[in-house]
Amino acid sequence: MTIKVLVVDDSALIRQILSEIIKSEPDMALVGAAPDAFVAKKLVLEKSPDVITLDIEMPKVDGLRFLEVLMNARPTPVVMISTLTEKGADATLRSLELGAIDFVAKPKIGVAQGMAEYHELIVDKIRTAARSKVKKASPAKAASVNKVSYSGTEKLIAIGASTGGTEAIKEVLRTFPANAPATVITQHMPAGFTSTYARRLDSVCQMQVKEAKGGERLLPGQAYLAPGDKHMEIERSGADYRIRLSDGPRVSGHKPSVDVLFNSMCKSAGNNAIGVLLTGMGSDGASGLLEMRNAGSETFCQNEDSCIVFGMPKVAIEKGAAKKILALDEMGKAILNTVEKMAAGSRL
Repeated sequence: MTIKVLVVDDSALIRQILSEIIKSEPDMALVGAAPDAFVAKKLVLEKSPDVITLDIEMPKVDGLRFLEVLMNARPTPVVMISTLTEKGADATLRSLELGAIDFVAKPKIGVAQGMAEYHELIVDKIRTAARSKVKKASPAKAASVNKVSYSGTEKLIAIGASTGGTEAIKEVLRTFPANAPATVITQHMPAGFTSTYARRLDSVCQMQVKEAKGGERLLPGQAYLAPGDKHMEIERSGADYRIRLSDGPRVSGHKPSVDVLFNSMCKSAGNNAIGVLLTGMGSDGASGLLEMRNAGSETFCQNEDSCIVFGMPKVAIEKGAAKKILALDEMGKAILNTVEKMAAGSRL
């Protein structure tokens, strides 16, 4: 299948670069390059693109407003083109809330060379978007927060995700009460975005959510997000668990890697841990989740119907890594019920 792509960007240079990248791929066809939202609207109606690349910062009508209208009127897979700034990161995360599938961050300097070097990344994200499930943005609703009590040895929750994961993680965390077990999260995201994402999660969750700095003792009521350019591992330190960050090579194609986090969990926490693998492209986390299950951990995977991209969970399920396969809206409650059962078992 040929993927029909529409480029929307007010920069003539970026339009040219993206157009050349798309035209160079045998499985893609450029159906238009729009400088603003008004031309883009016309081309969407005329050409019915399979995927749109969309700049956030545009004159007249910005990318977020165009995206909001698009997702309500004609839901289409969108890859955002954003900037590596705090303002750009915040707008990018808002675009994911509105229904964008993924994003590519423009380099701050050397844009032409930088975008050309992102060739493989850009076409991979376009292909992923073309295969993804597009969902209309739903109005924000109050999360049903579960109450959980536990005692004895501390339990730990580890969550991994990629494409579609920013919203999936938020949905799970919003169901956790303020005293939920310490939670560690690896979401595939570049450096410069994870600190903003952690702050956005913290503003809507009962737990405190922060970007990991390294060396922290894991505490109930706290959730820790792996920085966008570091691997995050959990280490046992006496009776405590602590975070270790490392700057090694990519693992399973990623840094941070979910496999790195899960492998450390099975070594350090074993049957005191719960592993959760959510939506995402590829296979990162599948092997690590299997290792966790083999070490006695409880393991969960998101089901196909509720995934934006059924990649990582699919591979994990095929490996036999998942004890439970659940829809996203069932995940938080099921995790907390499992925590209670684990705690009850530790009190016997």
